[in-house]
Amino acid sequence: MGKPRKTAEGTWRVQYQLDGKRVGGTFATKREADDWLARTRVESTARQQGKTGTIKTLKQAMLRYGEEVSPTKRGGDKEVIRINAILQHEAFPSNVKMSDLTPDHLTAWRDARLKIRARGSVLRDMNLLSSIMTTARREWRWIAANPMSDVRRPAEPDHREVVISRVQIVKMMRALDYSSGPVRSVRQAVAMAFAMALCTGMRAGELCNLKWEDVREDHVILHITKNGKRREVPLSSRAKMLINRLRGWDEVKVFGITAQSLDAMFRKYRVRAGLSGFTFHDSRHTAATMIAGRMRSGSMPAQQAVMDLCKMFGWSRMDQALVYYNPKAGDIAARLG
Repeated sequence: MGKPRKTAEGTWRVQYQLDGKRVGGTFATKREADDWLARTRVESTARQQGKTGTIKTLKQAMLRYGEEVSPTKRGGDKEVIRINAILQHEAFPSNVKMSDLTPDHLTAWRDARLKIRARGSVLRDMNLLSSIMTTARREWRWIAANPMSDVRRPAEPDHREVVISRVQIVKMMRALDYSSGPVRSVRQAVAMAFAMALCTGMRAGELCNLKWEDVREDHVILHITKNGKRREVPLSSRAKMLINRLRGWDEVKVFGITAQSLDAMFRKYRVRAGLSGFTFHDSRHTAATMIAGRMRSGSMPAQQAVMDLCKMFGWSRMDQALVYYNPKAGDIAARLG
């Protein structure tokens, strides 16, 4: 007893003594039998030690993770928001005990979400859940195995290949009240951030966190980036001009606006401009494509151009440039002659 045994029918039978009672089941595979046995042993140990409080639900695990682990991460606030959003999903097994949670529960939830949400969103939710369950297994000892390990992930979504056109840029600048003079409103600060993103490829969060103390004559220093590494971004003559026009707008931050406000206002004025199909982050794709084109139009060797672009955008691998460099086939054909 306590070890899966194969039956004459080809299934796997396992029995275990729990609270003086013999419990067990028959499973299609040895893996399923082993998983059931591991979960049962965790529950048995908790009961024998009088730690019935350790037999928690999935909801309790997620809330604890949000309180203890998420705050230690950069972007932890967004992760807590995601956790709370997942708990509101109709098909999510919030109240299932961690010891009873199986891949089937999570597969059913995944399939329900894929009917109404994009693959990328569901994939991010699944990755977060896997991290929570790994913590529950390794640190809290609430489960013996991570059931998410046996749930198939949806395929990675295709990379966006959106390059904002010059016409769209002009319309956005007009809607945001872009001016060649000093910044006088938050709306104009958003316009300047958009213009700066197109010049440098900096992300919204990087722009909004940029301080005057990190502005140098020919570059800016980013201490907090998406990959957690310090980065120096070179400034073109236009980028320098934009920064100079922002002086006096905010004493500490260059753009004096939060990433949340930037995103909300950009969306708002994009609608007012009668535009759609692109986000603020697509300015990074646009910048990479335009800057790469300018580098290649000069005398710079191709390999050096790619290396400089990676350095500027903070890419650790050259193949990452392919995600953001999105030229049109016609542009490539024109360069071929």
